[in-house]
Amino acid sequence: MLNKVPAITLAFWIIKIMSTTVGETGADYLAKNVGLGTAMTGGIMAGLLTVMLVVQLLKRRYVPWVYWLTVVLVSVVGTEITDALTDGLEVSLYLSTTVFALALAATFAVWYASERTLSIHTIVTTRRELFYWAAILFTFALGTAAGDLATEALGLGFNVGVIVFGAAIAVLTAAWYLGANPVLTFWLAYIVTRPLGASLGDLLSQSREYGGLGFGTVSTSAFFLSIIVVLVAWISWQTPAVESRGDGYRCDA
Repeated sequence: MLNKVPAITLAFWIIKIMSTTVGETGADYLAKNVGLGTAMTGGIMAGLLTVMLVVQLLKRRYVPWVYWLTVVLVSVVGTEITDALTDGLEVSLYLSTTVFALALAATFAVWYASERTLSIHTIVTTRRELFYWAAILFTFALGTAAGDLATEALGLGFNVGVIVFGAAIAVLTAAWYLGANPVLTFWLAYIVTRPLGASLGDLLSQSREYGGLGFGTVSTSAFFLSIIVVLVAWISWQTPAVESRGDGYRCDA
């Protein structure tokens, strides 16, 4: 089948960061503003994610709206998993960050032992795609835990968090341009964009008394979702042309 992951472009990273922000603000809105609570929100989102993941797995090629809706739902579920551990079970952020890091490392180890590659350009079998989505879920959970650890437990705050994680992305981008391993830099960037998006979401949505700009979770989520919809619509319009030229998605590996 055709590669099930989109080409890694600027649009990819913009949507990825936006989806992490929506995951942060959307989860907060449903759990707190709507009053569903962490457990109910997590259960509903996990059910929706299961449905969309099945739809995604049944596709034989990359379908932008299916893929990115699945990513947004993974973002929400990943956030809820960490929040449930931290707020509901009072698990230390140091411990949850360590556990998710080990879980992600184990996923990569089994993936590589089975497929001999971690490249996202070769997601051309169902087994590889299952490894891919397992890794994505753990990157969101790890990114949430690590981001909360940095901004809350270590006291960086939203403003400094955006700067620190933005700088980390810049360093990884420079390393990639200078010839660093592309698979390693991709996955590190994928992890770091989670706390970057979360810090950005908190900065925009939280009230001024907590160090935010006070736009609220509804306005922030709606704004970022609008950008995601526009970019996904644009990518959907471009995808058939790319596939017809054969320069973006087919892979022989």
